[in-house]
Amino acid sequence: MTDQPAKSTPEDRTGPGAERSDRKGLQALPARLLRLLVLLRPPRQWNVPVLLLLGTFGGLAAMTFHVSRATSYLTDDPAACVNCHIMAPQYASWQHSSHARVTTCNDCHVPQDNVFRSYAFKAYDGLRHATMFTFKLEPQVIRMHAPGQRVVQENCIRCHSQLMETSLATTGVAVHGEDRKCWDCHRDVPHGRVNSLASAPHAQVPRPSPVLPAWLAEQLGAGPPVSAPQP
Repeated sequence: MTDQPAKSTPEDRTGPGAERSDRKGLQALPARLLRLLVLLRPPRQWNVPVLLLLGTFGGLAAMTFHVSRATSYLTDDPAACVNCHIMAPQYASWQHSSHARVTTCNDCHVPQDNVFRSYAFKAYDGLRHATMFTFKLEPQVIRMHAPGQRVVQENCIRCHSQLMETSLATTGVAVHGEDRKCWDCHRDVPHGRVNSLASAPHAQVPRPSPVLPAWLAEQLGAGPPVSAPQP
């Protein structure tokens, strides 16, 4: 009969041998990172050009991040939606609606069922908006695309679930129709019928803060930044 290898016990896995194994693993980690850095390091004669390129692209990325006010899109502040001036009519109509007292843009236009879906949708929709705005692809009349319509419909039902239950109990689905959106009937909520970019030329909306700091604007002769009037 051959000898069977002894099975490890809980004491063996938590004893001095396990501690030595853990220390070896931790010591090996910096060595692996060092080998990776050595593999990624360019030849000596390319050190300066690579550093210049990395600095250039890093600076451009930081400047783009700052100018686009990317951090504002992580908040629920409606003013972030008018970073692109084409949304001024939508902001103004929301501000004068009853929804402005209880909701923000994200409450209606971003999924609210879980945080992962919320930020995934914000990233997808924000990239789409930024691309269209940068390349001047926005239409004269702005309308929600299909994914946005589904999200708004979900949030209408989520907020007005009690009202929906009462409405369906009295009128039934047959009256409303399963494929009908809430705004097919409630057309003035919350943006009214304002859709054109030129429909509200004098809308009082928050203006983006100046890109340049005050001291740099003065050095360049641009004068101190003018504070934007609050609507």
